[in-house]
Amino acid sequence: MDMRIKDKFTQPWGKYFDGAELPITFYYTNQEDRAELAGPPSEHRCLVCDLARVRKGQSLCFTADTIGCPGGKRYLGFTQDIMPNFEYFLSCGIPGKLEGERYKKSPELVKEAMKKLPQFTAPGKFIVFKRWDQLDQSDDPLVVIFFAQPDVLSGLFTLANFDQVDPNGVFAPFAAGCGTIVQYPFLEKDSERPRAVLGMFDVSARPCVPKDTLTFSVHMSKFVKMMENMEESFLVTPSWGKVRQRIGRSGEGQ
Repeated sequence: MDMRIKDKFTQPWGKYFDGAELPITFYYTNQEDRAELAGPPSEHRCLVCDLARVRKGQSLCFTADTIGCPGGKRYLGFTQDIMPNFEYFLSCGIPGKLEGERYKKSPELVKEAMKKLPQFTAPGKFIVFKRWDQLDQSDDPLVVIFFAQPDVLSGLFTLANFDQVDPNGVFAPFAAGCGTIVQYPFLEKDSERPRAVLGMFDVSARPCVPKDTLTFSVHMSKFVKMMENMEESFLVTPSWGKVRQRIGRSGEGQ
């Protein structure tokens, strides 16, 4: 990674989003010494819960064998397999056999929705997650992920739309929590104008994040443009100054 990009973001982030936590990043690699390898799961384990440690500064590396959720393996590109009876799992369930999450109205609706879901194959054996300040020259981040409160999200959302005519510079797909921070922003690499992804609406993943937190994930190519626009954007105005004063006031929400 170009350390100039790292430093160029850190200073204005602290200036305009003072008190907000730094984002985390991920990239794929075939080298196994980039970060501590997560241990094999002993039971079902949500990737979003594991990332709480990364948000605190601990770099972690995962393989297909160390992700504790079948969906997580798929949304990170390590498999294309889908659990048996998934259409019932996501909807009404099967009495006496499978409890349904009731996120979709019917199994038939799930089947149709699955036809529209994107797929990709992980371009490396390992996926590495690091907080922004832990990145070094050997890293090559693909996506930047913010875990943020509404005031911070408003700034990121507006910055993502700052340099484009299309009002849809950010979108919020229906997906698992890990899908909105890995799969969807990663696939934006193929877009002429990559969009940012608003996520963490997944009810199953919500217990892994604070109650006032959503995610904002953006491919590195768009992130760099957002970073370069910071000093000439609304962030320098009195309007943002009023919002900025509230950021980081723990527990107040005002």
